[in-house]
Amino acid sequence: MNTRHALLASLTLATLAAPALAQDTGTLKKVKDNGSITLGIRESSDPLSYLDDKQQPVGYHIDICNRIVDAVKAKLKLPALKVAHQPVTSQNRIPLVGNGTVDLECGSTTNNEARQKQVAFAPTTFVTNVRMAVKKSSGITSLGQLGGKPVATTTGTTSVQLMRAHEKGKGIDFKEVYGKDHADSFLMLETDRAVAFVMDDNLLAGRIASAKSPADYAVVGEVLSIEPIAIMFRRDDPEFKKLVDETVTGMMKSGEVEKLYARWFMSPIPPKNVNLNFPMSEALKKLIKAPSDAPAESFNKK
Repeated sequence: MNTRHALLASLTLATLAAPALAQDTGTLKKVKDNGSITLGIRESSDPLSYLDDKQQPVGYHIDICNRIVDAVKAKLKLPALKVAHQPVTSQNRIPLVGNGTVDLECGSTTNNEARQKQVAFAPTTFVTNVRMAVKKSSGITSLGQLGGKPVATTTGTTSVQLMRAHEKGKGIDFKEVYGKDHADSFLMLETDRAVAFVMDDNLLAGRIASAKSPADYAVVGEVLSIEPIAIMFRRDDPEFKKLVDETVTGMMKSGEVEKLYARWFMSPIPPKNVNLNFPMSEALKKLIKAPSDAPAESFNKK
């Protein structure tokens, strides 16, 4: 065989081997080899993903992730597959998915174009508006009232950038203070180290519901961004994405997602049995009828 034919043969073999190689290094093979799957969970992203009074992960996205795990068990014929839980933060969630520590991130992550370059997302299962929580006694109702005041947000989130990009936030000289997680950020508001906590409105509602005096707080101000929230996993793994997408889409078609939403957003939830009374948005109703993993930028076109 001459050099040219040898080269062509090598390229042909490499091409044929590429799909097998991709499959061999995918999430499903990793899970099968390890006999376990790892879910990334948030400890204070109520009611999407948080810890109950027994320090167990619960929430709307935990339930959806558990259904995906059931699909993985069926696909791999591993009914005894172990499920591990790895706490993640806004700061480390993407690296832990990217490096294989976490197989499914079941938290409160916004799907945007920048993140899609690093990770993949399931079809959107929640849509939120970024606003701010304040103490009612402060009288604050708008971004324009934050000049010279400390404003809390959570490390690794996009809230501050959204504030500065907003028309009414431009030129406002506020001081940024960062919590390590949403509970820590809300504590800054609770203890008057910040006058506002900027975050997804559902997470703000969850934190307020868990506060010592929920009636003291309100979610106010301009909508800084409309954010599609979705379960996250590694990129470039078409076999796993297909399984995830089919599972979530199937739950939407069957009505299961709507039932889970009613359970976590419109009913008393642990640990204090508080009802968030947070009706489903029109945007999410549309996405349940026509599932999509489109990024936040497509929701915020002017």
